[in-house]
Amino acid sequence: MANLFKRINRKEDPSVYEKKDSEMVRSLTTKDFLALGVGTIVSTAIFTLPGIVAAHNAGPAVTISFLLAAVVAGLVALSYAEMASAMPFAGSAYSWINVVLGEFWGWVAGWALLAEYFIAVSFVAAGLSANFRGLIAPLGINFPTYLANPISSKGGLVDICTVAIILIVMFLITRGDKQTSKVENVLVILKVLAVLVFIVVGATAIHLGNYVPFIPAHHVNADGTNFGGFSGIYAGVSVIFLSYIGFDSIAANSAEAKDPQKTMPRGIIGSLVIAVTLFVAVSLVLVGMFKYTNYANNAEPVGWALRQAGHPLVASGVQIIAVVGMFTALIGMMMAGSRLIYSFGRDGMLPKFLGKVDKARRLPLNAIITITVISVLIGALLTFNFLSQLISAGTLIAFMFVSLGVYPLRKREGKDISVPGFKEPLYPIMPALGFLASLWVFWGLDNDAKLYALVWFIIGMIIYFAYGMKHRADSQKAETKDNEDF
Repeated sequence: MANLFKRINRKEDPSVYEKKDSEMVRSLTTKDFLALGVGTIVSTAIFTLPGIVAAHNAGPAVTISFLLAAVVAGLVALSYAEMASAMPFAGSAYSWINVVLGEFWGWVAGWALLAEYFIAVSFVAAGLSANFRGLIAPLGINFPTYLANPISSKGGLVDICTVAIILIVMFLITRGDKQTSKVENVLVILKVLAVLVFIVVGATAIHLGNYVPFIPAHHVNADGTNFGGFSGIYAGVSVIFLSYIGFDSIAANSAEAKDPQKTMPRGIIGSLVIAVTLFVAVSLVLVGMFKYTNYANNAEPVGWALRQAGHPLVASGVQIIAVVGMFTALIGMMMAGSRLIYSFGRDGMLPKFLGKVDKARRLPLNAIITITVISVLIGALLTFNFLSQLISAGTLIAFMFVSLGVYPLRKREGKDISVPGFKEPLYPIMPALGFLASLWVFWGLDNDAKLYALVWFIIGMIIYFAYGMKHRADSQKAETKDNEDF
């Protein structure tokens, strides 16, 4: 038992990760990370969640839900910025926690994040597929049912658009980071312009009476969820938090950052500030244009509001750009997810071929192919709406680990870990607040999400104890021998 305890708490030498990740090209700048972060955070959610949460949970106070979720994300982002600046390794929370807390805890944090990426890639790709099919339907182009729906849906076989979309994104990210970042930067600019157009045009149709009462009286919806009062705002936070988790995609690519001590904090904090500003502005304009009850069961509240306000051409333009802009979220998620899978393979926690870097392109191609195949299977063959909150659940678990990880990190900065270019302010209070705030949001998730998170955790434990622990030990022995030979 003593040996087991020692084993699971064994901390990785940060110099090992520095050596292994040196095969990757450090080519990404602050501008690239801002585009990556904004592109991932400001995804389909900004065009849907403000209306959905306003109608089902918070009313006009959806803006408060967005702000509270942003505060929680901001607290964690400060810890992320210090971690990424001190340890610019691939794999973000998995690698960091391996170094500061130990092997087992790193696996738990990484395994939780892996659920986010597998499901989020499939979720966004299927959403993009549905929107694309909706855009081309007026042109008389319709897919047969068996090619438009997964096999688990009645009459469905495979969502062929979802398959094509994921394969296109895979093609983009295998071109190399610089080529990918150029495409990402252009698409992000287009998407932000679409959001700004909605804010400016929609602001001309605001009726102040739609904000009254700003916080509606509390009642319980027919499905058992809370509406109105602080309970409704809190319920909205748990749903909305999914929107802000994209800054982990920046940290996952730390090994490819130029001057990471500066670019990582700027990318993480900067992208979150931009995203929060856009989310709050969109929610204020949307609930000001029409009474929040109009957005109940409305899958496209932004487009609907613009059309009802007499701007059909603007609505079409915004929706077309929004569909194209969804690719930015997929690019960010697939890049980050593949780097996490690469990190598992690099350490022997999963098969070693996943941790190989292609010599010609200097990219983890095996990891990219793996996340592509799994995402295609989930998105094309399975319905997964019931799993959507698992994205938030897994990420929140990782966020709690990162917040707590700042404490042991501080003790090692300037010793075996470099002094970071950014340090979290108001230490030791802020990391504790980040942990408690993440726990608060996690507690607000529905019981199904917590149950699915538990099932995923059990699967992860089986893999760790049956495979990862042994193969990690073998990998460490090989690393020690290589160092001795050198």
